[in-house]
Amino acid sequence: MLSIKLSKMPNSQHGECGILRYMTRLDRTDARLLLALCDAPRATGVQLATLLGMARNTVQARMSRWEEQRVLAPVDRCVSPRDLGYPLQAFVTAVVDQHRLEDVIEHLRDIAEVVEVVGISGAADLHIGVVAVDADDLYRVAGLILAVPGIERTTVSVAMRDAIPYRTRPLLERIAEER
Repeated sequence: MLSIKLSKMPNSQHGECGILRYMTRLDRTDARLLLALCDAPRATGVQLATLLGMARNTVQARMSRWEEQRVLAPVDRCVSPRDLGYPLQAFVTAVVDQHRLEDVIEHLRDIAEVVEVVGISGAADLHIGVVAVDADDLYRVAGLILAVPGIERTTVSVAMRDAIPYRTRPLLERIAEER
């Protein structure tokens, strides 16, 4: 099933642009294919078609659509910062001058140790995921964030353990089981 939502996407550097965004809602066939890829990430389209009893063209069409619509995350999303020498993970919440929010986000993009930035509601405006080599390095990274023009206040919380790493498999399984 393909759900399409057409909307103008804001572009912080160029005001509002006319690019339309297509939102994909994955169906049971997509979920079955993605689960098979989770179990055998190097499987070819032909192998997946055989394994799942699907037509090769169906598998190829789905995979092409995923690529075109960026359904799958980039490979760098799968690389653990720990394996890159950054074993310490922390979360920084930041209160931001709302008039400078887009500039703040652009500045944060330039800090390599910032691995994600999410706009949130509540007492803070941004939830910033960061990685560091050690506590001293985290102090340095937190200082870089606090020095960004437009950030008014930050709070740092160190991750003690990754209790449930990011996952979508249970959601895929639920969709794959739907009739």
